[in-house]
Amino acid sequence: MAKRPAGRSYTADNIKSYTVSTETTLLPFLLETLSDMNRTQIKALLKYRHVALKGKAVTQFDTPLLPGDTVEINMGRSFYQFNNPQVKVLYEDRWIVVIEKASGLLSVGNENAREKNAFHIIRDYVRHDNPDAELYVCHRLDQYTSGVLIFAKDLEFMHELRANWDYYVKERKYMCVTENIPSRPEDTIESLLMEDDHMRVFSTDDEERGRLAVTHYRVIQSRGRYALVDVEIFTGKKNQIRVHMSEMGCPIAGDLKYGAETNPARRLMLHNYRLAFIHPVTGEMMRFSLTTPSVFRKLTQPD
Repeated sequence: MAKRPAGRSYTADNIKSYTVSTETTLLPFLLETLSDMNRTQIKALLKYRHVALKGKAVTQFDTPLLPGDTVEINMGRSFYQFNNPQVKVLYEDRWIVVIEKASGLLSVGNENAREKNAFHIIRDYVRHDNPDAELYVCHRLDQYTSGVLIFAKDLEFMHELRANWDYYVKERKYMCVTENIPSRPEDTIESLLMEDDHMRVFSTDDEERGRLAVTHYRVIQSRGRYALVDVEIFTGKKNQIRVHMSEMGCPIAGDLKYGAETNPARRLMLHNYRLAFIHPVTGEMMRFSLTTPSVFRKLTQPD
């Protein structure tokens, strides 16, 4: 993919900081500090949240200032406090947004879901600065799987990444808690996967209909019937880890669809904690790592 500007604009931060020396209010301070700008331009900076005090955007011209206060002015774009309990933005540039998705949140919407999903949340986020901005799905995580998720802000970027996923993506690792402890502490599972009419995935010997899935796992620790398992996938097939764990008699805790009997964390205990890929435009190796949910470790911590 050639290096080029994205189809949609992305305005970078251009933040300048100023220290208040005498007690005053915000508008007079800005008029004196930004002497090359007129009153109308400065009021526009306030109105559109380009001014921050103590790290938070302010819009009131009569906000009091004390000596030692730091006023920040973002000449590039507005200060935007993105705060969503189910989504954390890990990285953003003009081509992509990388997020951490919580368990329970759909990656994208479906016909039966009316609630917000990760796609809608991030689309609203990128449209804060550019109402015409578009967002595109690069891959998905199951609704009850948490972890790293990539969205594209550029259509050509999305097509390039999806068409050459195995080339660009270098590492996909998950942490999960299984019911029952795998008989081998470490192993690689290979099978052909296919999906039935009820959207349930299973291994098959049918070489024409099945698609190869390769999963490597390593047991980290265990207690009672539960094991904490580190998993790396070398293919990205639907429900791959869930199926492979289930078919060896160790379904993921909380995964009632694939045979789990318990739900100790009230969620599917599967977490995509690491994703590494080559940025198709810049050529940079991008690495994202998350901590393992504490409940995963507590449930499997040896006595």
